[in-house]
Amino acid sequence: MPRQSVTLTESNNAWLNAHIKKEGDYANKSELINDLIRRARRAEFINQKLSNAEKSDFVFQSQDEILAEFKAGLKK
Repeated sequence: MPRQSVTLTESNNAWLNAHIKKEGDYANKSELINDLIRRARRAEFINQKLSNAEKSDFVFQSQDEILAEFKAGLKK
């Protein structure tokens, strides 16, 4: 897995630390940041699908097909 160095503002660093301690769902900042990126990618994917659907006035995929396509894209 690629390793990155990221500089955070004090407030963002405090938010990450508080979220890790409060929720307990993440062992460290890397896990939380990766989850946030996955969520942002999902939102971006869904927004693009919605935009395309609005432009074409019709969607040929079911909700399950769209979700499967999204999940396959995450594995790349």
